[in-house]
Amino acid sequence: MKKRQVSRRSVVKGTAAAAFAFTFVPARVWGANERVRVGCIGIGGKGASDVADIAAAGADIVALCDVDDNRRVRKRKDARETYPGAQFYRDFRVMLEKNENRLDAVSVSTPDHTHCHAAVTAMRMGKHVYCQKPLTHSISEARLMAETAKKHKVATQMGNQAHAGEPIRRAVEWIRAGVIGKVKEVHTWTNRPIWPQGLSARPKPETVPAGLDWDLWLGPVQAQPYSSAYCPFKWRGWWDFGTGALGDMGCHIMDMPYWALDLKYPASVKAESTGNTGISGPTAAKVTYRFEAGKYSDGLKFVWYDGDNMPARKIIADCGLPTEQVAKKFDLVMIGEKGKMFFKRSTTDWLITPESVAGDFKTPEPTIPRVKSEDAEWLTACQGGPAALSDFSRSGPFTEVVLLGNLAIRTGQELKWDGPAMKATNCPEADQYIRRRYRKGWELS
Repeated sequence: MKKRQVSRRSVVKGTAAAAFAFTFVPARVWGANERVRVGCIGIGGKGASDVADIAAAGADIVALCDVDDNRRVRKRKDARETYPGAQFYRDFRVMLEKNENRLDAVSVSTPDHTHCHAAVTAMRMGKHVYCQKPLTHSISEARLMAETAKKHKVATQMGNQAHAGEPIRRAVEWIRAGVIGKVKEVHTWTNRPIWPQGLSARPKPETVPAGLDWDLWLGPVQAQPYSSAYCPFKWRGWWDFGTGALGDMGCHIMDMPYWALDLKYPASVKAESTGNTGISGPTAAKVTYRFEAGKYSDGLKFVWYDGDNMPARKIIADCGLPTEQVAKKFDLVMIGEKGKMFFKRSTTDWLITPESVAGDFKTPEPTIPRVKSEDAEWLTACQGGPAALSDFSRSGPFTEVVLLGNLAIRTGQELKWDGPAMKATNCPEADQYIRRRYRKGWELS
C-alpha cells in the first residue's frame, strides 16, 4: 500500500486564528496592564516547569506551596529564589485562606491523589484553576471538578499541553473534514510505565526525610508509613496515589481522536492486563473501549496499549515503514473508511495511507482558535476572554473516559457503562473505585 508523508507545510497552510463563541464573565474588571495573580500548588518536578510557564505567559506569581523541600530543589533553580516576593506555604488550604483576597487563580501540579481536593477547594473560593493531567484520581472526582467549575463560573484548564498546539488542532480539522472518512478504529500506545508497577506487597517503612511533611503529602489517602517507593517519583504505580501508565499518558495520547471524533461516553470497556494487583497497576495493559456510531465515527473500537505492548503488527505493517520505526515515530493510528492516519501530538509530519487519500483531499479552512500556549490560553480566559479548550467542561468528561480504563483493569470485567449515571450497570463492585474513600478530615461534600 502506498503511503504519503504529510509535511508540516501542507498541514499548516492557511492556518489562522478562528473565532470562538464562548466567553467567560470575569469576577472583576481587568485593567489593560493588570496581570492574573496566581498561587502555585506543587512547585517541584512538573510543578517547577508549570510555575515557570505560567509566569512566562504573563501571570504574577504571588504564592507558592509544596510539602517537600527535596522535590522542590531538584534539577532546577528553586521557585522561592526565582519569585522571592511570593509567600511560601506547606498546606494549600492555609495558602488559600491567607491569600483569599490576593489570589485570582491557582495551579495544581501535585500527585494525582490530591488534584481534586486542591482544585475544588480553590474553585469554591471563586479562584480560576489550572490542573495537571489526569484531572483527577477517580471518575467521580472528574465529574465533581466539572460541576464545581460550572457552578462557580471560574476559568479552568487541564494540563495536557499539546491540546493547545498546532498538530492536534489541525488534525482535528482534517479528521472532521473527512480525510480518512468515518473512523472505525483507533489504536493508541505508550512504552510506559517507566516506574515500578505490578507490585504485590507494600514497601517496608522508612524514616521520613527532613523537609517532607508526609502527612500533608498523603492528604486524603488513608494514613500509612513513608517509603521512598512512593515519594517523590514512584507514586504513579500505586493505586492509592497514581493512575498508572493510562492515567499518566492517556490524557495526552488519546486526546486528539477523542476530540476529533466528538466522543462522549463509551457503551462498554474491557481490559487485558499483566501484573495488576490490588495495590499496584499492571506491568502491561490493553484496554478496549466501544463507542456508538457518531458523526465522525462508525461503531468505533478505541484501543489503548501500554507497557511496551504495541498494537498487532497487522495494524501498522502496511504503511511502508518498519513496524518498530512506526511504533516509535507515532503513538496512534486512526483507521477510517478510506485509509489510515498515523499521528503524534508533537509534530505535523503525519503519515496517511494510501497515498491517494491525502492526495485527493481538499485541505479544510481552520475552524479552531490558535493560541501561544495552554498557559496563555488559560490566563486569557481568567481575564474574561474565550474559554480554554481543555477547560473542565471538556477535560472532565474526557478524564472520566480515560480513568474508565483503569476501572476495567481493577475489576477485571468487561463493563457496560452508563456514562450520565456514572455506573457500571453489570458490575456493582466497581462502585468502590468510581468513588474514593477519603481519610477523616479530607471529605469532599
